[in-house]
Amino acid sequence: MMAAAAHRPALEHRPATTTSPPVELHRSPRRRRSGQACFTDGRVVVRVPAGMSEAEEVAMVDSLVGKVLRQRAVAAVGGDRALQARAERLADTYLDGIRATSVRWSPRMQHRYGSCSPSSGDIRISDRLAAHPSFVVDYVLVHELAHLHVSGHSEAFHRLVARFPGTERARGYLAGYEAGLVAGARPIPDRAD
Repeated sequence: MMAAAAHRPALEHRPATTTSPPVELHRSPRRRRSGQACFTDGRVVVRVPAGMSEAEEVAMVDSLVGKVLRQRAVAAVGGDRALQARAERLADTYLDGIRATSVRWSPRMQHRYGSCSPSSGDIRISDRLAAHPSFVVDYVLVHELAHLHVSGHSEAFHRLVARFPGTERARGYLAGYEAGLVAGARPIPDRAD
């Protein structure tokens, strides 16, 4: 596998897809294990170790590009301050002013859209949601805010969440999105709600 990696060019350009910018890949003989990525001039520039197998390289590039795109999506929607303000507006409108101590985007969530710690009042929202339609983010915020008032997923909890008018639409969207992930699809950002 090392011999195949040595014959690949040190610099490679991958064309943009309909949902992502072009990727400029640099294979560095100085890098041993870690990779690095940044967004520059309309493209994602990725640096990886030169001696990686193709499968390892693809996995690292996909991970690094995803991280950069999620960071850009979070910045595009205003970061943590905007998310906190959004949660407060939703709480005032639909949940009788239930307040979280803090609401932040989280890059660490791999398998959940959000989490709530009722004892501390902290809410974390997966940064993977930042590129999705706003009604989906709003639904997840309402869901987590409701946990500050009602623990678990009882009927009382679902009645509280159902005050948000986009609940069923967001649940349907997320179910379809999850089915697409299982089938190997990637999300298509749609900011027009």
